Formats: sequence, structure tokens, C-alpha cells
Amino acid sequence: MTMPARHRTPRLLSALIRALLCGTACLAPIAMAQDNVRLPDLGSSANALISKQEAQAYGASMLRQMRALDMVVDDPLVDDYINDLGFRLVAACAKPDEHFSFFVVKDPEINAFAAPGGYVAVNAGLVAITRSESELAGVIAHEIGHITQNHLQRAFEASRKDAPLMALVLLGALAAGAANNTGDAPMAVLAGGQGLIAQRSINFTRKDEIEADRTGIQTLANAGFDPRGMAGFFSHMQDVLSANAGGIGNTPSMLQDHPVTSDRISDAKSRAGGLIAAQKLRPSGSTLVKSHWEATTAPIPFVRDVTTLFDPSAQERGQTYALMRERLRVLTGDASKEALQYRASFDRPGFDTLATRYGYALALTRSGDGTQAIAQLQPLIAKQPDNLILQLAMAEAHFQAGQRAAALALYEKLNLRSPRNRAVALAYAQALTTGGSPAQAATAAELLRPLLSNAVEPQLYTAYARASEKAGDTERAGEAFADASYYSGRPFDAMEQLKRLLKRDDLDYYARVRIQARIAELTPLVLELHKRKIQTADRPEGDR
Repeated sequence: MTMPARHRTPRLLSALIRALLCGTACLAPIAMAQDNVRLPDLGSSANALISKQEAQAYGASMLRQMRALDMVVDDPLVDDYINDLGFRLVAACAKPDEHFSFFVVKDPEINAFAAPGGYVAVNAGLVAITRSESELAGVIAHEIGHITQNHLQRAFEASRKDAPLMALVLLGALAAGAANNTGDAPMAVLAGGQGLIAQRSINFTRKDEIEADRTGIQTLANAGFDPRGMAGFFSHMQDVLSANAGGIGNTPSMLQDHPVTSDRISDAKSRAGGLIAAQKLRPSGSTLVKSHWEATTAPIPFVRDVTTLFDPSAQERGQTYALMRERLRVLTGDASKEALQYRASFDRPGFDTLATRYGYALALTRSGDGTQAIAQLQPLIAKQPDNLILQLAMAEAHFQAGQRAAALALYEKLNLRSPRNRAVALAYAQALTTGGSPAQAATAAELLRPLLSNAVEPQLYTAYARASEKAGDTERAGEAFADASYYSGRPFDAMEQLKRLLKRDDLDYYARVRIQARIAELTPLVLELHKRKIQTADRPEGDR
């Protein structure tokens, strides 16, 4: 039976991204001939082939293409969590000054990959099967290791810089197949591209994998995580491999891309043991003295006790991880089916936890039963009244249940407590705009406007555009809708929207200057796409 194109294309694109950009190319076993481990490379001629700016542009373009195909989990709570976790590791890695960005892919397969420009992706399926935050951190630290050790640059050097461009061309071609809904187009593109990939593949060798493991374990320990997390995840993956011994077609993508061996697990465990001994010599708790900080440093707005910012307890971090794991399970699955699964599993020993009750409530809300979700959340909040994640879930449940006033009151309280928090501001603004007055929509726009500085999430721009439009500020709404199109992988649509907006006779001087500046910013990108005949979601035919 042939899979419909709309379902097959994201899976094909995911496979293509892994082949081109992941931590190990799918063809990596071909290159696994040498066992000696390369020492860290402090420089490479590859930097002359692809600059940091070019690498970031390639990575950002890839992310926009993935958003165009609805492959990215754009949820502010999940996004903040995965970036907080990622940058906690970055701060402890060998090159903390490099550009990094972390995101979650809406894919149930077990995989993760590093892309040009410091973009690190983790599949929702991988998060779901991790058993601790240290295991998840171990995977991310490994991908960070690929970036800090210049493995991508070395691969690009071997392929003479054309691999990133090839990736973008094939990504665009797959987007075209999805847009045309032609069942054979994505498969044909992938089949034709495999021959090209075989000749110009980004093959990370066993040396690169071991090097990423070793630097990753060091980063994991430096960041305060259990360095055994990486070895634990490897062992878990080996168990998965044993359970899926029916052939490569049944093997998780993570195991195809990152081959797991007994030697690799043993090496990770050995290094973790030494790092644990070193960790015991470190002082426990926060070393920051509040009185000294207050006497020597300017106060931070909205922060009463600065010592609480630097060292959240392991228990608190673990709880947030567990909540986000369940949130991802619901956001990337069928909410109604997930609700039934949760309800049927609570009698299992050890299953009934705060995190699974939260997941159940979230599934109820998203399947249309906000009233029952409120009942599930009340005892959780009674135990943890200051938990922002639970409070946001309660506000969402109130709103879904038709209790708009109660939801807005709770959102207002949370916004006062956590001003400029993206998850709070976005949910509050959407609640104000939906069914609200123009004055409430104007309040929503004011909440979101400060968050747009350097933002790349299309949902923020869309929410701001809808609020501005309802408030009567059609100029700002038009600009925001154009930005939402751009960050959703539709640059040509964005340009056309801006050009139409510029033709309006009622624009004031400042609005006209803003729009002209945005057009000038997008023009080089659009011209480059024209020149290279790269297809995008809004131009599936390209320039033929």
C-alpha cells in the first residue's frame, strides 16, 4: 500500500536531513575503517570553504523549510526547555562562544542531529524514550561535540562546499512534492538524490563518533549532569536494537545513524566513572553569596533572590524534564488517543505521577474536555501552587471549558509574576484576542510586541498580527503576517505581502520606512533563491 504524500514527505525529509546533516551520515559504516581517535582539531581549512555566517544561513534556511512542512514543535514551553537544557550544556562545552540553537522535531522516530550553524535537533520520539534528563542531555552533548570538534566543517571540506546547497535544493524539491500532493514526487527526489549523496556524502567516521562521545561526556559532567547518562542511553539503545533484530528496516534511525557497540558503551562508562569521582570534589549547592552580590552588582529587575537563578535543584530540573516529556507526547500525538492511554495506564505500578497526571490533563484539554482537565489539575496545583507549567495548563483548561473570565484572570496573574515570559504572554494574548474586544486585542499586541525582537517563531508573529488586526492596527498586522510567512519557509509570499503593503496610501512615514527596510533585507535572499533555482513551499516549481 502506498503511503499518501502528505504523510510520507515529512518522513522522507527527515531521512534526507539525517543523510546530509546528522551527527553520522547513514552511509557512515562505509567509512569506519580506522579505529584511532583523532585529537581535538583547533583549526581547519574548511573554515575557508564555509564561513560561520554561511553555515548559520544554511541552518536557518533548513529550519524554515522544516517549518514549512510542519515538522517543528513550535511550543514556547518546549522550546524554552530544550534551549535552557542545550545552553546549560553549551556553557560547559569547549566552545561556548559558538552560535547554537536547539529545537524539537515533530517525529516519533528515535533520532537527533546537528546541522550547520550550530543547529541541534532532537526528535520528539527520542525525548519520549529517555528515562532521565541526564540521558537526554547526553544525546544533546554528543551533538554539541560534533559541532565544537568541527566535524561538519571537515565533512564540508571533503565535499567541496556543495553539500549544504545540495541539501537545500533537495529540501525544496521535497517541499514542492508536498505542495503538489504528488505521491511519486518526493520518492523520486529521494531516489535521485541518494546517488548524489553516495558520491558527496557527509561521512562521519568512527573516530568522529568517539570524539563526540568523549567531549560530550566531559561537557555533561561540567554542566552538572550525571555523566553516566550518555552510557545509559547507549545501553538503552542497544536493548532497542536487540528488540528490533528483524532487520535494518525495523531499526530505530538513531541506531542507523549512530552505531552503538559494546566498546563504545564501555568507553563511555569508564570515562563517566572518572568524572563522577571528580564531581565529588566540587562544592555542592550555590557558591554565590547573596549579600556580596547585592553589594557589588546592580539589581536584576523582578528578581528578589539572585541565588535562585544559578543552581536549580536536581529534583526541580528532573520534574521539569518529566513534565516536558509528557507535554511532547501529547503535542505530537493524537490527544484523544493519548487521553485514553493515560486513563488505562494509571493502575500500572509506578505510572501514576505528577507528570503523567499533567499529561492526562493536557490531553483532555486538547481533546475538548477542559472541565475534566480542571479536575485533574486541581490536586496537582494544591501540592505545587507555584508551578508555572501546571498553572498555564489550568488557564488553558479554563479557557477550553468556556470559562474565559477565569482563564484571563489566571493569565493576568501569571503575567504579573513572570513578565515577558513567552509561554505566558503568547497564551494570554491568544486568549485576549479570541472572543475579546478591540481594546483587549490591543492589550494582547502590547504583550507580544517586546517578544518579537530577534524572534524566529512564526506563531509569535501570527498571534501579534491577529491581535493588531483586531485592534485596528492593520499596518503592523500586515508586517507581522509577512514575517510569519517568512519564518514559515515562504519567503516569496512574505515579499509579495510587503510589496502590497507598501502600496497603501495611508502609511505614515515610519511604517513606510520599516516596510522598505524589511524588503531590502529580504531581497538578497529572494534573488539568491531565484539565481540558484531553489524551490520553496511557496514556489514549488522554482524558476524553470
